[in-house]
Amino acid sequence: MTEEPPHAIIQRTEQTMLDSTQPPGENGLQSFRIHGHRVYTQQFDQLYYKRLDDLKPVVLEQAKRRWTSSDNKTKWTPKVLNVEGPSLTYIIGTIFIDSSAKPSTLDEVEKTHWIADPTVEGKYRDGSEVVYLEDESGRIRLVGKELTKATIASGIVAAVLGAETPTGEFDVAEICFAGMPPPLSSDDNPVPSIAEDRYVAFVSGFNATIEQPVTLEMQLLAEYIVGNLGTADTQRACAQIVQVVVAGGLLSLPEPPLGHTEDPRANDRHAAAKLVAQIDEYLADIAASVPLTVMPGKGDPADVSIPQQPINRYMFGQCRQFSGFASTTNPAWLNVDGVEILGTAGQNVDDLRHYSVNGESACLLAAESLRWRHIAPTAPDTLWCYPFTDKDPFILEHSPHVYFVGNQPVADFAWAGDGDAAARSSARTRVLTVPVFKDSHQIVLLNLRSMECSTVSIGHTMAHEQ
Repeated sequence: MTEEPPHAIIQRTEQTMLDSTQPPGENGLQSFRIHGHRVYTQQFDQLYYKRLDDLKPVVLEQAKRRWTSSDNKTKWTPKVLNVEGPSLTYIIGTIFIDSSAKPSTLDEVEKTHWIADPTVEGKYRDGSEVVYLEDESGRIRLVGKELTKATIASGIVAAVLGAETPTGEFDVAEICFAGMPPPLSSDDNPVPSIAEDRYVAFVSGFNATIEQPVTLEMQLLAEYIVGNLGTADTQRACAQIVQVVVAGGLLSLPEPPLGHTEDPRANDRHAAAKLVAQIDEYLADIAASVPLTVMPGKGDPADVSIPQQPINRYMFGQCRQFSGFASTTNPAWLNVDGVEILGTAGQNVDDLRHYSVNGESACLLAAESLRWRHIAPTAPDTLWCYPFTDKDPFILEHSPHVYFVGNQPVADFAWAGDGDAAARSSARTRVLTVPVFKDSHQIVLLNLRSMECSTVSIGHTMAHEQ
């Protein structure tokens, strides 16, 4: 199969269609693309070692600033197994939470005969879990009320202040994380100056089915985005949308039948192929009017493990005719009019919610992950990921202007920052969660000029909420 010849490519003329996005990995942004032949035989220990090696110096710097001053001479114990006696000290390592409620891949395979995504609906922390801090020397059990006060999860690199108990455990008094990463630029992460309102529209969770590929609300959404719906004022506002991002959840395909792959029902892909073609046709109506970026999510035809690689462009036979169409990774970096945007389809935050004991919202968990400098700390423990050996791509090297998370229960917005930096809008990151469209019939609009967010409810009665 080959690409269409140049004369068959539909060219854009509207100003808003011209180069509004940059592909991930350009302009100094991190890339989540896995190049070359993918090998899955490696062990995950190298990923954990690399994570600790990269983040330990950063966490140590934060811990020294917080606990070692002219008035406070608390010492750092370099290895967790070297802690001795009741003297106050701090240690650095990777948090690991051992719980019988965590999913088991072997159990899933035994029950289904398929290698399925080992997700569960309940909590991984119910009071019976055991929390450890690990480094290259070994692990030590953590105890104390601070463990239930702080927002923590497996895989986070942190410093803990406390003392050893008579039983050899470490009683935690305080926890310190890496903190927000530095900005890409040297000017405290300034948002580019944009003279007029320009919007990015985020939507996720169409969850199209074979029985109902395009719902009425989806049709109304397309009409709204291209400016064919609503009053003249609404249409003028829609003309200011310069980018549409579909943050995963395109399809909701039926589960494969139980049994072996020889089952002919498991190999029947005609209905699924027809559904993909119908979604492609639907999205092409949007891509014809405004740049469109599609990210894979849970259940979409892409890798199960993160970073999910782009959905194959040949599944978008109509969309790929438009120069503003992009099929990207999950997670992904985007650059829209100079605004650096990081986003995921939501699996990372979904997994973090299983560790929550204080009822933190998805938006708060997303903001906390920025302060951990890691957007998917629970991978590979309870979130499947590729077995990297030379890097941990989920470590944040710099702060984005915007961080979005798709396929969440509700739309929510917050600012993330460290200490005094949180008071300066130039040093903050705008965090937003995008709801499942099939349930909420809502999209999120981000104003690139003001960084303000709002929702639009799509239905018989259109509603716009700040």
